[in-house]
Amino acid sequence: MIRVAILDDYQNAALKAADWKSLTDTEISVFTEYIEGEDALAKILAPFDVIVAMRERTRFPKSLLQRLDNLKLLVTTGMRNLAIDMDSAKARSIIVSGTKMMAHATYEHTWALIMALTKQIPREDRVMHAGGWQEGIGVGLKGKTLGILGLGTRGSEIARVGQVFGMQTIAWSQNLTAEKADENKVRLVKKEELFAESDVLTIHLVLSERTRGIVGSQELALMKPGSFLINTSRGPIVDENALIETLKNKQIAGAAIDVFDIEPLPADHPIRSLDNVVLTGHTGYLVQELYELVYGQALENIKQWRGGAPIRILNG
Repeated sequence: MIRVAILDDYQNAALKAADWKSLTDTEISVFTEYIEGEDALAKILAPFDVIVAMRERTRFPKSLLQRLDNLKLLVTTGMRNLAIDMDSAKARSIIVSGTKMMAHATYEHTWALIMALTKQIPREDRVMHAGGWQEGIGVGLKGKTLGILGLGTRGSEIARVGQVFGMQTIAWSQNLTAEKADENKVRLVKKEELFAESDVLTIHLVLSERTRGIVGSQELALMKPGSFLINTSRGPIVDENALIETLKNKQIAGAAIDVFDIEPLPADHPIRSLDNVVLTGHTGYLVQELYELVYGQALENIKQWRGGAPIRILNG
């Protein structure tokens, strides 16, 4: 009997997204709540041979992996997971495998947040449901400047949509070249210019030690009073306390945030009380098609591993 744990399935979607019944001689446990603390994780996960993790929701450092004596296969959704100590897993003969993802879901969500924020859709929706009429005044996008922090796959798609709206597109990141910017019809600017010129500034960087806190109080202070900040990448890229103070003091017009330092976001977190921020719970990449893709491939990974031919290995 193989024991499989599916972690952090907050929407209880995993078992519906793939044919898990096709796994014979297997006991599957689905955890729909976040398990907090390494001691709790070690105790709960100790019996399992296989763990399926949803991206970086749960961390697997060396100290935790050393306590999971039965673990043989760790499957993560996505082909990159910085929350897993790959070297430690390999040293313990734990295979880490991944799945494909869908980049388009995140940039679709980014544009949904931009439109919701600039057109005050959440506010108007509340007003309409309460019996009111026309309280908010939206902001047009045509002719405005769209700033993109990180012009990779997602940032490039964001730029193309902005250009369709008639926006001026500018970008900066540590590695961005003039050739890459020109290829996407985007003007390469300095970091300070990105924050100072953008009417809408959207973040599309990978979280690393180099990008952690790259948007802090100094950068936020450069932004226009009428500008908007959108983050669908990773919470720690932005100094959360600095952003909250900026929003409290109305130094920018608003923000739309999908990612946070602590996830799930605590119920009493101060950002929840602000009236100039649109919030979603790290759902930027979650669409039904993605669930079917990642859990279908996770299931395939487990079957291949059981057959002695593991695939999509990340720590080989």
